[in-house]
Amino acid sequence: MPDVVVVGAGIVGAACAYYAAREGLSVTVLERGTVAGGTTSRGEGNILVSDKEPGPELNLALASRTRWRELAAEFGPDPFELEEKGGLVVATSGPGAAALTRFAEGQRATGVETVAVSADQLHDHEPNLAPDLPAGVLYPQDMQVQPVVAAVSLLAAARSLGATVVRGEEVVAAERGRDGRVTAVRTRTGSYPTSAVVNAAGTWGAQVGERLGAPIPILPRRGFILVTEPLPRVVRHKVYSADYVENVASDVAGLETSTVVEGTQGGTVLIGASRERVGFDDTISVEVLRRLAALAVRLFPFLADVKLMRTYHGFRPYCPDHLPVIGPDPRVPGVFHACGHEGAGIGLAPATGRLISQMLTNGQPDIDPSAFAPSRFAQVTAG
Repeated sequence: MPDVVVVGAGIVGAACAYYAAREGLSVTVLERGTVAGGTTSRGEGNILVSDKEPGPELNLALASRTRWRELAAEFGPDPFELEEKGGLVVATSGPGAAALTRFAEGQRATGVETVAVSADQLHDHEPNLAPDLPAGVLYPQDMQVQPVVAAVSLLAAARSLGATVVRGEEVVAAERGRDGRVTAVRTRTGSYPTSAVVNAAGTWGAQVGERLGAPIPILPRRGFILVTEPLPRVVRHKVYSADYVENVASDVAGLETSTVVEGTQGGTVLIGASRERVGFDDTISVEVLRRLAALAVRLFPFLADVKLMRTYHGFRPYCPDHLPVIGPDPRVPGVFHACGHEGAGIGLAPATGRLISQMLTNGQPDIDPSAFAPSRFAQVTAG
């Protein structure tokens, strides 16, 4: 009988399994598909502090950045292509530059490293940028990781500590005792007795929560990414336009696009980003792809002559207040949630996994988890 069952073998589920196993808990991970086969495989691997305003999510991001560096040192050498490349946020207008400056000043007061970059300094950091951009801010703490490799590495480490990973098992319900506490997790093929279950199902966290008797308001938010042919290292940082931050925090259901461009260790350039709530419609939108390409060329004109190798898209786990859901559900003792990170799940995974392990063992949390509690939602509070 495992101490805890983790539902989902994406990056967040892998982190929960690893940190729980490291605390000495016996862990079973249930995954209906393949390891890291959902949203984790469709992301860019961002570990960002640059796009988060001061508050709980930024605190979680800073803690997670520390955890990522610890994991890289522990698992090394270069276990999951962790790259401390830094981020460069650029304004495309005078008013945008002023807003970006104010945003960075607020972040700096909470421990984020920011460096103001004037128009004549931008090309020192990114020689191929368009020549007419008014200003930018450099974020040395931004990093990137290969998310699938990272998830596989974390699960391998969890297994070395005794955890079990079972693929092809879809959770359909939680079994409960007379006191209402979880006693087992039921799948389509059997039952796994346990006293705790962690809903780390990402974009599908709402469905899994419903099946466990603890629904939470998570919706899919579709996004597309373009991938160029391999190139020499022509983009040094993660570069994005200042309006990206507004899109991340937006509640708009319709299509929103902003410019995100970054190189990879393999030489390809990744181009995003789009956001739209269209359910689980996975239709490829040529209109969105064209818009992303045009925006990227606005920042990096040389891309107009570069060939695209492929495109891909996936679904972010959108939460109405743009904060992840982390912690015990008051309606069903033994149910914990670790999902709803939207586009920040890769970056926030280690700190999330660490928080969950501390909650499972009644330990002292590294950071205040109250802002992420499921009880903040009216439907959860009402039961």
